[in-house]
Amino acid sequence: MTIGTRQLGSLTVSSQGLGCMGMSQAYGDTSDRTESIATIHRALELGVTLLDTANVYGSGANEELVGQAIADRRDQVVLATKFGIVRDAEGNQSAQGDPDYVRQCCDESLRRLGVDHIDLYYQHRIDSDVPTEDTVGALAELIEAGKIRHYGLSECGADTIRRAHAVHPVTAVQSEWSLWTRGIEDTVAPTCAELGIGVVPFSPLGRGFLTGAITSAAQLGEGDMRKGMPRFGEDNMAANLAIVDALKVLADERGVTAGQLALAWVQSRGENVVPIPGTKRRTYLEQNVTAAELELTADEIAAIEAAAPPEAVAGDRYPAHLQRNVGR
Repeated sequence: MTIGTRQLGSLTVSSQGLGCMGMSQAYGDTSDRTESIATIHRALELGVTLLDTANVYGSGANEELVGQAIADRRDQVVLATKFGIVRDAEGNQSAQGDPDYVRQCCDESLRRLGVDHIDLYYQHRIDSDVPTEDTVGALAELIEAGKIRHYGLSECGADTIRRAHAVHPVTAVQSEWSLWTRGIEDTVAPTCAELGIGVVPFSPLGRGFLTGAITSAAQLGEGDMRKGMPRFGEDNMAANLAIVDALKVLADERGVTAGQLALAWVQSRGENVVPIPGTKRRTYLEQNVTAAELELTADEIAAIEAAAPPEAVAGDRYPAHLQRNVGR
């Protein structure tokens, strides 16, 4: 089993990527580096070429892990990482995008990853105090210097995409997109389609919720970021589980899991769409890759969307202190 390819602008990647964040932070235990590295190696065997990390994941530890995993197979990988999220000692998050910071972060990421270039370098969050043109100007200089090959934006607004694209073509926009997070469909996704920009949905399985594996907030351990997310609160759980139950019925009819059906729906959003489901285990990776080749009919898509209408989702994506940096 190997998967096909798609285009993010002029960059050819596998039709599904691998999000590596959870190997180093956010979703519980991250101690099994051996299994995480084995998962990256298995992804490459299955034709998954796009690996996604960021300088902030595990405070650099995730880039180091990914770098270790690909050290002897760099030519098989389209390597994506990010800059732009800054956390203080109390964990408060802000965005930074001034040119000196961009250049510094790139050099630090190259060192941690152990590579001489980054294939796709994202601005993780938009700094409202720095003109987009200045940030993109620094990224264009990094492309000219050969340190990065392409650049992208993450969790941004449509106007920012247009301003950035006017300075230097944007290759990809990364944002959350799933059956329970559909905000980019209003303006961001259409803008990307118009300009020939790829879309890279993260958390296409609703941070694992759409798989049906999470039925209570009590399942989430210490250090799991989902404990602070409104949609995972017990007051919203019943309404959101009803969506998963409806997906399970449709999935059973098709002979797949609810997660595979939800992921196939994201894959169906367009030929410029390349989701990056995250996992740190080979078993879940193989389930996700199977969904990349799952073709849905128009009737199936309609049934899936009827089972998971946006208005049925209970709770916000993020708590307010994280939401304020989204959509700039």
